[in-house]
Amino acid sequence: MRLDRALAALVPELSRERVKALILAGHVLGPGGKPANDPALKVSAQSAFALSIPQAAPAEAVAQHIDLVIPYEDDHLIVIDKAPGMVVHPAAGNPDGTLVNALLHHCAGQLSGIGGVARPGIVHRIDKDTSGLLVVAKTDQAHEGLARQFKDHSIDRRYLAIVSGRPAPPSGTVNQWIGRSDADRKKMAVQREGRGKHAVTHYRTLQPLDRAALVECRLETGRTHQVRVHMAHIGHPLLGDPVYGRGGPHKSLLAELGFRRQALHAAKLGFIHPVTSQALSFESPIADDMQQLFSHLCV
Repeated sequence: MRLDRALAALVPELSRERVKALILAGHVLGPGGKPANDPALKVSAQSAFALSIPQAAPAEAVAQHIDLVIPYEDDHLIVIDKAPGMVVHPAAGNPDGTLVNALLHHCAGQLSGIGGVARPGIVHRIDKDTSGLLVVAKTDQAHEGLARQFKDHSIDRRYLAIVSGRPAPPSGTVNQWIGRSDADRKKMAVQREGRGKHAVTHYRTLQPLDRAALVECRLETGRTHQVRVHMAHIGHPLLGDPVYGRGGPHKSLLAELGFRRQALHAAKLGFIHPVTSQALSFESPIADDMQQLFSHLCV
């Protein structure tokens, strides 16, 4: 068996990629105390190796005390019910005040290191102005397991959206590739097959509203702006969406309510715990501002 595969099997809290990095960094000693620097080295059951795991390096982002709504947390992962307006990860224009900054404070001393860095493992994101549920890994093992589930599309993710108009038919599937817009590289757009990434959204109308509808969108894939792009593509953009919206008859109501974001809420999240194998499912009540908008639109 390869050295990296053998060590990963013996130390399940480390991903194989993490083990490989430790081998290449000289943290594995073979017979005679000599560094074993080749992850592909063939080893037998009688071979003796010493693996040392250095303390996780501090994250570059700054820990900040920011209140969080936490539906679930254990030693391996944490589920967050994110408020609208919070950016998930620091980036240009948002260097702090993000979910990552908040988690570095909340999880201080609990992060075993994702890839050798004491940081939360972000396996998926939701837009700044989208509210609702997301799961974050605390350990390398949880990060790898969650990432695998997102890759094979076995995560149950359901969003609630208030869209302009009433979809006809009231339920269906949008199976359209999504990539960067040719006209505006800051936007995503439906593209012909083979350009961008394959994306599938299953939608169903939950309640007709005044020239609008409350729609549930179940994601089979998880592409950037997927719900927003797909619903706009079929002629029903999300109310309040500053990028993909097309205005319409609700402008005055949105202004009156001060509603300045896309009407989108990550309402349900279900997955298999990557360490305990327990099936977990969480639901989040619709955010207050979106609830107010919904109430004003009820027929």
